Amino acid sequence: MSLKNNTVAVVDYGMGNLRSVSQAVRTAAADTGWNVVVTADPEVVLAADRVVLPGQGAMPDCMRELREAHGGGLQQAVLHAAARKPLFGVCVGMQMLLDHSDEGDVPGLGLIPGHVRKFDLAGRTQADGSRFKVPQMGWNQVYQSQHYGRPHALWSGIPDGSFYYFVHSFYAQVQQGAHCAAEADYGGRFACAVARDNIFATQFHPEKSADQGLALFRNFLGWKP
Repeated sequence: MSLKNNTVAVVDYGMGNLRSVSQAVRTAAADTGWNVVVTADPEVVLAADRVVLPGQGAMPDCMRELREAHGGGLQQAVLHAAARKPLFGVCVGMQMLLDHSDEGDVPGLGLIPGHVRKFDLAGRTQADGSRFKVPQMGWNQVYQSQHYGRPHALWSGIPDGSFYYFVHSFYAQVQQGAHCAAEADYGGRFACAVARDNIFATQFHPEKSADQGLALFRNFLGWKP
């Protein structure tokens, strides 16, 4: 399939926050020459220069829809992209990259070694005396990790400790510290951004995180892993 040069494919498998994610990427891409398309077509994903994998809802539903779309062709296109071109996962789209999730006891795509766990915060209180609520819903600080000795390239120009918007009951537990690109604290530290080679993904929602979220998408468009 022939596409315009510099095309970003936002993968539509029926479970992502497509409108918000695609609009945020388009805003970040303004005046850069990047063309942003929302697509369920495996051939478009294969032909794109960069791929965004959103996700929203329950992990078992997301994995089933991706696996069954186009007879498995869309999942294969995502795996092909993950091996060859910059890929950005968002929310459940990040959790899908790991090996396995406790939510529904389902396997993920196995692209980053790790496990998706459920917050266990029953009866625990925050510093102000209020109880931790699950899901975590709202703004939280994101602390950039040392990724092979330095902050990941996608954090360029973004202050450490910036606030991003979260909505989640499950979190990533990566096996290798080098794959943790950032942490947040909600009853304890957890990996809220993961990275490996040409893959970067966040538990938080850049598309709902105002200027700092757009800055992350802009960095993704210029990233040369």
